[in-house]
Amino acid sequence: MTRIISWNVNGLRAVHRKDGFLDFVKKEHPDILCLQETKASEDQLPDELRLIVGYHAYFASSKVRKGYSGVAIYTKEKPAKIEYGLGIKKFDDEGRTLVAHFKDFVLLNVYFPNGGGGPDRLKYKLEFYDAFLAYIEKLRKKGKKIIFCGDVNTAHEAIDLARPKENEKNTGFLPEERAWIDEVVYHGYRDVFRHLYPNKKEVYTYWDMKTRARDRNVGWRIDYFFVSNELLPKITATKILSEVYGSDHCPVTMEIR
Repeated sequence: MTRIISWNVNGLRAVHRKDGFLDFVKKEHPDILCLQETKASEDQLPDELRLIVGYHAYFASSKVRKGYSGVAIYTKEKPAKIEYGLGIKKFDDEGRTLVAHFKDFVLLNVYFPNGGGGPDRLKYKLEFYDAFLAYIEKLRKKGKKIIFCGDVNTAHEAIDLARPKENEKNTGFLPEERAWIDEVVYHGYRDVFRHLYPNKKEVYTYWDMKTRARDRNVGWRIDYFFVSNELLPKITATKILSEVYGSDHCPVTMEIR
């Protein structure tokens, strides 16, 4: 059994300093831990974060500006190969993707772009989406089984956010963003949470901090595990750890045998 946790930490150094990140790792003891929005390059991290006992650690960080974006993978089993990015400079320079090749699957840890901040960023987000799907489809054609996880920055259906009507014209719930998730599903990938809990309501992974939305559970489910269909029979559990604080997102777990 392999237990994977994905968490947008909204600053790895901050969650370590304030909220006992290493205690969380010790308690949960995942086989693989995927972090997004680390907001640090490897050389900015203290030793205790770069070298967690029992784990191999890999980091991709933004080259365009410091303290922005970034992803990390901590894994007990050393991957056969690690790739940093999708092989497209304008996306890889923001440090958004790590690709870990294991014996039974390829795991992609991704911090997908946020579409806020004007039309250019929405265009960038949609281009990233298309490039990402093309990338995993290439891997699949080589016979690889795919798991991807992370902050997708889009709620798929109305059930996946507290206030769908009010957000129909906001990034994160725009028709063109949601249509991309439809396309992912069409290509043979499944949202693990919705596969196991098709009708479960009021379960979210992100809450706006400024409005104290978490206190009222006015949230969005934008952090996912997707697997290629052939892996579905091997999924044994998934859970949203909404009791874990430290970020504006909470961790999501998946178990696969």
